[in-house]
Amino acid sequence: MSINRIIKPEVLATANEFKAICITGPRQSGKTTLAKALFPKKKYITLEDPDTALFASENTRKFLQQFPDGAILDEAHRVPQLFNYLQAILDKNKKYGQFVITGSNNFLMQHAISQTLAGRVGYIELLPLCYSEIASSRKKKFSLEELIFKGGYPALFSSNATAQRWMPNYIKTYIERDVRMLRNIGDLRTFQKFLKLCADRAGQILNIQNLAVETGIDNKTAQAWLSVMEGSYIIFLLQPYFKNYSKRVIKTPKLYFHDTGLLCYLLGIKSESSITHHHKRGALFENYVVSEIKKNRYNSGNSASLFYFRDSNGNEVDLLLEKNEQLIPVEIKSSAKYDRHFLKGINWWQRLTHTEGGLLIYDGAQKSDDNDNTQILNWREISAGL
Repeated sequence: MSINRIIKPEVLATANEFKAICITGPRQSGKTTLAKALFPKKKYITLEDPDTALFASENTRKFLQQFPDGAILDEAHRVPQLFNYLQAILDKNKKYGQFVITGSNNFLMQHAISQTLAGRVGYIELLPLCYSEIASSRKKKFSLEELIFKGGYPALFSSNATAQRWMPNYIKTYIERDVRMLRNIGDLRTFQKFLKLCADRAGQILNIQNLAVETGIDNKTAQAWLSVMEGSYIIFLLQPYFKNYSKRVIKTPKLYFHDTGLLCYLLGIKSESSITHHHKRGALFENYVVSEIKKNRYNSGNSASLFYFRDSNGNEVDLLLEKNEQLIPVEIKSSAKYDRHFLKGINWWQRLTHTEGGLLIYDGAQKSDDNDNTQILNWREISAGL
C-alpha cells in the first residue's frame, strides 16, 4: 500500500534550490521509496551492493560518468570519495536537483557534505511515519496503544509485517551494519544491553555515568555509543533551555527514541494491550508526543528548536516549542481525564517569563479551561498546535 508522505513538497522545493539534495533518516524510514517516487526519471543506484561499491571506489570518475543527468545514490556514505568527485560535477553544471543522495547514517553524511559539498546540497531528514500519514493511509482507526506499540516504520503499515517479528530483525541489521560502520564495537552483546538500558531511561534526564556503570563500560565509551545511536537515528537528545537563568537550572539533556515501536521492543513489551497498565505508560506517551512533534516539524521544513526546562526546585516544563519567535510551554499528560493541575508547569513558566500562551497535549477530549492562555489538545491533534 502506498503511503503519501507529508514531506514531499519540502523535498521538491529543496531540489529546486540546490544542485543536489541529501535525504537522511533511520534505516527503513522510507528514504528510497520517497526518492524514487519524486524523481522517477533518475537512475537508482545503491552503494550497499558490494560490486557497485567496489566499482565506485576503484574508479569513481568512470562510475559517475554513467549518470550525465544525475542519479539517486543510496547509502552514498559507504564510498566517501564520491563526494569529492560530486563537487566537481555540481560546480560545472548549473542545473538544480541533479543528484539525490540518501543514507541512514547522519554523522557520516554530514561529515562528508560539510567537507566537500557545503552550500551545494539541501538537507532533508525523513523520520518514520507520523500519525496523520498513518491515519490517511489506512481506513482503520488505530488506538493510542496500537500506535505506540507499532511505531511508525512504513513496513509495518504497508505490508503484513508484525512488530514482534520485524523489530528483532531491524535491531540485528542495525547492529551488524550501521553500528559496526561507525564504531569498532567488539562486544555486541554489551552494546545490546546498552540499548535496552537506554530504553529504560526514555524521557528521563541523561545520566551517562549511571548508564556506563550499569552497562559495565567507562563514561567515554558510553558517550561514544550514545553518539552512534544518535547518528543512526535511534535516539535523540532534547536539550535543556537555560539561557539567562541561574545555575540552579538543569543543564543536562533528556533522552528520547525516534520510534516508540522500537522502544517497546527494547523494553520487552509484547503487545499493545499490555501498554494500558504498564508502569512505563507515561514515559511512552511522552516519548510518542515529543517524537510526533519532531516529525511534524521536519515534514514542514521547520528547523526551530525544541527544549525542556527544569530547575533544582522541581519546577519543570515538559517541552518548550519555538513558535513565532516565542517559546511556548507544552505539558504532556497520558491521562484521559482532564485535571487543572496539568497546567501547573505552564502557569509557572508564564509567571517566570511574563508571557502568555501554552499547550497541553493529553489522552482526553476536553478542549477548554478557564485559562484562556492555554490550548488543550488530544494527541491526535498534535499538528494543529504547531
